[in-house]
Amino acid sequence: MGDMYLAWAKDKGLEQKGESGGAVSAILKSLLESGRVDAVLTAKARNGNRYDGIPVVITKPEEVAETAGALHCFSGNLARCLKEYLDGALQMKLAVVGRPCDTRAIIEIGKRNKIKLDNLVLIGLNCTGTLPASSAKKMFAEEFGVNPDDVVRDDIDDGKLKIWLKDGSEKEMELADLEKKGYGRRENCQRCDVNIPTMADLACGKWGAEEKNATFIEVCSSKGAEVMEAVIKGGFLRTEEPSKKAIDKRKQKDEQAIADAQKTQERDFSEYHNMAIDDRFAFWKEQFNQCIKCYGCRDACPICYCDECVLQPNRELIPAGVIPPGWMFSMIRVFHVADSCINCGQCQDTCPMSLPLSRLIFMLNREIDETLNYEPGVDTEQKPPLVTFDQEEVLLEEVKLSAQPD
Repeated sequence: MGDMYLAWAKDKGLEQKGESGGAVSAILKSLLESGRVDAVLTAKARNGNRYDGIPVVITKPEEVAETAGALHCFSGNLARCLKEYLDGALQMKLAVVGRPCDTRAIIEIGKRNKIKLDNLVLIGLNCTGTLPASSAKKMFAEEFGVNPDDVVRDDIDDGKLKIWLKDGSEKEMELADLEKKGYGRRENCQRCDVNIPTMADLACGKWGAEEKNATFIEVCSSKGAEVMEAVIKGGFLRTEEPSKKAIDKRKQKDEQAIADAQKTQERDFSEYHNMAIDDRFAFWKEQFNQCIKCYGCRDACPICYCDECVLQPNRELIPAGVIPPGWMFSMIRVFHVADSCINCGQCQDTCPMSLPLSRLIFMLNREIDETLNYEPGVDTEQKPPLVTFDQEEVLLEEVKLSAQPD
């Protein structure tokens, strides 16, 4: 655990426009003005529409204010944007603002040499889930009884979804009640147990700092420490040391969110754990036989890294003009990403057949973690287990082979 701060933007405009004191916006402005980064990859509401968040690349410090504030209806796959659309990502110096799944995905693709992690400043945002934009408007209208266009802010905290309206009024509902009705957070978010992005250079959020309307910042790397020192010396932030009460409150909120996620995991997976192996395979084969081979899951996946997909027709496994069986395509892809999946849920979100893709990958991912002690995107140095080996494993295998009769 590194240094911790309660922080506010010194720029009054950023402090007022940004949530929790505007500290993240102030950090981005400092990074651009100092030339430490060439650009910032983050998100903003398109034309002020909070239900239509889009990824943006910012190069001018004065444009940072346009991205201030939280967008809970945005799950824009920033890691894939970085990998696929920023041609200079191997050379550019970038600051990337993302949730834990974004940050973890960036670390994973960095391990596969698709981007250069040394060139990035990763600013992580606390997250307990995002809302599907497609159903959020309907939820606000039907469950909260308000005009969705009147919602100016929303927040997920302490098991509640709270909204603020143009007229200054506030409303809140129990998140669990909304999710029982099919509203609330995206499915994968409900079972995600990584809330504070300590794998980033800086982990930022409001937990523990609510009473002072500040951003709670934890420094998680030497790069993060350098950034904070420069931002404070440059006069972009005012800071104070968090009290023990604030630190404990942040920890308690994280622990409660983890416990809630683990309950959801148990709910989602208990039926599969009770199945016989043959029944499990039959269940998933039936699911995957509905696949129409649109390749949407592959194209949306932030950590799918092959330059040429072997599952594409006229590649290694599939002859030209032949479409692979649905179960074969899905099973091969699931096992291909199982050791690197960061539970972003993009595959399931994009699937037109509503296949429970992220459920299976999440289960396999957890088994890999338990067996091989590898959690994707958490440690920048640890290599994926299925592309590495231990010398002792090689020696053991040689002993086994030498013991076999000719």
